[in-house]
Amino acid sequence: MEYKWTVLSNTTLGILIGMMNSTVLLIALPAIFRGIDINPLSPSSFDYLLWLLMGYGVTTSALVVSIGRLSDIYGRVKLYRLGFIIFTLGSVLLSITFGKGNFAASELIAFRVIQAVGGSLLMANSVALITDAFPITERGKALGLNQISGLLGSILGLIVGGILATINWRLVFIISVPFGLAGIIWSYKSLREISLPNKNEKIDIYGNIDFILGIVLLLAGITYALEPYKNMPLGWYNPKVIGLMVSGFALLAAFPFIEMKVKYPMFRLELFKSRQFSAGIFAALLSGIAYGGLMIVLIVMLQGIWLPLHDYSFSVTPLWAGIYMIPLMIGFVLFGPISGTLSDKYGARGLATAGMLVVMISFILMMKLNYDFPYAEFAFFIFLAGAGNGLFVSPNTASIMNSVPANHRGVASGMRSVMTNIANTVSIAMYFSLLLSAFEQKLPAALYNGLISAGFPSNIADLVSKMPPTAALFAAFLGYNPMQSLLSSFPQLYSELSNIDPSGLSSVLSNTWFPRVIAPAFMYALRSVLIISSIIVLVAAIASLLRGKHNINNNN
Repeated sequence: MEYKWTVLSNTTLGILIGMMNSTVLLIALPAIFRGIDINPLSPSSFDYLLWLLMGYGVTTSALVVSIGRLSDIYGRVKLYRLGFIIFTLGSVLLSITFGKGNFAASELIAFRVIQAVGGSLLMANSVALITDAFPITERGKALGLNQISGLLGSILGLIVGGILATINWRLVFIISVPFGLAGIIWSYKSLREISLPNKNEKIDIYGNIDFILGIVLLLAGITYALEPYKNMPLGWYNPKVIGLMVSGFALLAAFPFIEMKVKYPMFRLELFKSRQFSAGIFAALLSGIAYGGLMIVLIVMLQGIWLPLHDYSFSVTPLWAGIYMIPLMIGFVLFGPISGTLSDKYGARGLATAGMLVVMISFILMMKLNYDFPYAEFAFFIFLAGAGNGLFVSPNTASIMNSVPANHRGVASGMRSVMTNIANTVSIAMYFSLLLSAFEQKLPAALYNGLISAGFPSNIADLVSKMPPTAALFAAFLGYNPMQSLLSSFPQLYSELSNIDPSGLSSVLSNTWFPRVIAPAFMYALRSVLIISSIIVLVAAIASLLRGKHNINNNN
């Protein structure tokens, strides 16, 4: 086998297991929390839920640029191999988590961070290794094939997590271990350094500390903003959130000035003088903001509304939501390699720009959906979204990597990854905020009127309708019946619930009552999200168009 294909296959394995582990928890969390005896929807446990969901992304966002720079200095293959070792260690530790309750949850978060450090080493180096190994006439095709494995890993994470969680929650983490061991052995046997490390350069200690702290504080603030604060469904006005975000922004604002003063900067700001690089990075950031959180919102719509209305119990909706999102993957798989191959010949501008416009069209088409839509219609719309993203990602990544000198590919790859990760975190927080804001306006009245119609006393209807909508949204997201979760939050009402007409209580606790109550508010919020996403994608298309004609750095 030619060495370039060895590199592609090895990095594809790394991306596959990295992305699989980023989504496997979405469906396995209920089984994990049951295994450690925690209710993730109780106020005291909500922090653990948030950090298990978001901690992996926050860690990788904070580290990938620094790791990319270290790879340029010490060698990409060396740090890539280390990534497999740390990732596998984290997976082993997660699978043998001991104890119960909050202690076990804290262990899981800590071990998840260790796993994310390994994932950061894999993510920061995989694209750079492919760029090193493939000639410029084949890079787009190779990156397209590599990106497919990432999306495939995301979908597999949902499906594998759903299957293994029904057997034993520890298997969700054990499944990564054989893949990690295979990656360790294979990378040590087959990979070698092609690009010479810059061993004469020094580590930018101040820049690294400033950037890592800035990213951690900013993303921690965004994560905590998803928690209710006082009587508000979200925490954007929480002084802790404001303090974290302001501190993070201040440190990141100082970063360019630090980099201009040090002899060996962590990131070469002059790379942004290249229109190919800056336009590609900006387009990737905007695409991630528009696309990442919206996909989560669509999964929540399937889990919380469409699947229960079509006779799926809440407990199986996370698995089936992943299965019903497969057309998205098919669109990406079909068009990713094609666009990568064509970009090698014709350049990235036209293909990447067209991809963003196709995504925008798919978002506009989704606005016509009602909550009980025919699946074939929805499948076609998300297929278009996947196809558009497939057209965009490979050419845009190749354009970014082709625009930088060979000795800066590691940090350039890290910058691309951190923009994608930041975009996904910001996107999830932004779209959940929009959803919850719409719920805050419309859900209390809908819940109150629905409960009164079902024969509930006004005091119970009033109490339940004032519950933060966050609890209901996350209940549906995690595969719990939201009304059972809401009512169980009020043990003092059990005696009164026994006096309610059994048929009314049975109706409220059925699979279809809550979806029909929240559907109007949810679809209103979804259309608002789609409008905003369409505008962001249009700006991304303009940024992509402004990258200029096919332009290659002479040192490539």
